[in-house]
Amino acid sequence: MSLLDIQHLSVKLNDSQKSLVKSLSFTIEAGETVALVGESGSGKTLTALSIMGLLPHNTCASGHILFKGQNLLRLENQVLANLRGNRLSMIFQEPLSALNPLHTAGRQISETLIRHQGLSDRQAKTETLALLERVGIKQTEQKYNALPHALSGGQRQRVMIAMALANRPNLLIADEPTTALDVTVQQKILALLDSLRDEYDLSVLLISHDLNLVKHHASRVAIMADGQIIESGGVESILHAPQQPLTKALINATPQGSASPLTPNARDTIRASEITVRFPERKGILGTVKSWHYAVRNVSLALKAGETLGLVGESGSGKTTLACALLKLQAFSGNIQLRQKSIDQLSNKAFRPFRRHLQMVFQDPFGSLSPRLTVEEIIAEGLHIHRPDNPDTIRQQVISVLQDVQLPDTILNRYPHEFSGGQRQRIAIARALVLKPEVLILDEPTSALDRTVQCQIINLLKALQEKHHLSYLIISHDLAIIRAISHRIMVMRHGEILESGDTETVFQHPAQAYTRQLLQASLTDNYIK
Repeated sequence: MSLLDIQHLSVKLNDSQKSLVKSLSFTIEAGETVALVGESGSGKTLTALSIMGLLPHNTCASGHILFKGQNLLRLENQVLANLRGNRLSMIFQEPLSALNPLHTAGRQISETLIRHQGLSDRQAKTETLALLERVGIKQTEQKYNALPHALSGGQRQRVMIAMALANRPNLLIADEPTTALDVTVQQKILALLDSLRDEYDLSVLLISHDLNLVKHHASRVAIMADGQIIESGGVESILHAPQQPLTKALINATPQGSASPLTPNARDTIRASEITVRFPERKGILGTVKSWHYAVRNVSLALKAGETLGLVGESGSGKTTLACALLKLQAFSGNIQLRQKSIDQLSNKAFRPFRRHLQMVFQDPFGSLSPRLTVEEIIAEGLHIHRPDNPDTIRQQVISVLQDVQLPDTILNRYPHEFSGGQRQRIAIARALVLKPEVLILDEPTSALDRTVQCQIINLLKALQEKHHLSYLIISHDLAIIRAISHRIMVMRHGEILESGDTETVFQHPAQAYTRQLLQASLTDNYIK
């Protein structure tokens, strides 16, 4: 008997006959890793949520999900709750949304050990610290006591992995488990999952858009489209002899090209020098700071009109903190010039007129878009603040920017939850673009998207840059994307710039061993073809 046997699973919206998942069937054996691969909106995550009993309230599931012979769709809530987080566990795609913002990371892991194993608080903390160390988190005591917002995206993802593995489940559902992680940490995490699978006879349902990851860490793969499995089989046979056009498209979806040539004598749009961000690490009895943690140390950079600067480095290296400092969303020391004017000493009120020239697209579009506002309200919000006008003019500006990001104006009255990840990212880009900024900071803008949608977003960003002469600072752990869009690259580690130069020079002749390590981890056999 298979550990998991899904038979004719269908998921429908309660208020319509529309099926989001259509008569899906597959099995997972004990100790096996099966991958679900497909474009955004194909039904991969809904399938996972059906297994966990976590479907949205406006949906319903039918069919059979047999786990050790029990039909999970027919279990009482309390019985399913005892299985969830214990025998069944899940790593969610968006850790900031999945983690409780009011509880420390360590406490959230400890709770599942206390709940399912009956450990004392002290025993649970000891076990949690060991789990944090095993998933690659340093300074475990400090991170145990940190709230989720104080951790980097990669650290939050590792906390989620530690929580999911805490009770040594029989089945682990990993929904894009390495989305927010740099390539070197990806390898460590996946090697950890492989070792735990072998050690504990753990079964894994791996949901991913990364076919290279699937190639090396799954035995079987199922390709999904429009809520159905269109092709399935052994990984080698599917990836090297695909039968369906969509499977071929997914395999061949690789970011192509390079950055367009810069205009001669292009002016600087933003220039920063000696940016330093530090946080108190230890305090004395009277609150005096005894030591500091330097998240960013003496970083300088410049961006010309129409130029893209790629910023790469490990999770926790200071990339996002530097971006927040440039936006004056984080206290810092140093100098920043925007449009040839120094802005670092300006008060929030004095800086406000400059803010529309410097916009950001955040890593998690679902978390950064208000669920209570329509698309029109989300995009128009900045216009009401920075460029107030009559409602008809504002609406026309919103429609115009939607056209720029290749979305129809029929979506104006819809809400973020109604869109796929790629569509939400386009809405986030539109919100930033509507103010006609000169500099756009993009923090992992494609990390949660499948390869085909990634390529679409990169091509869109290139077209927008050419049309509006935008300057981009793009933060990404995906070096293939950085290579396809960036004029220059900066490699960041431990808060400092380790290496910088034009894109092809850094890729072809990296000067630092760390850069060579990143390139090797990212590009060696990175693509199947």
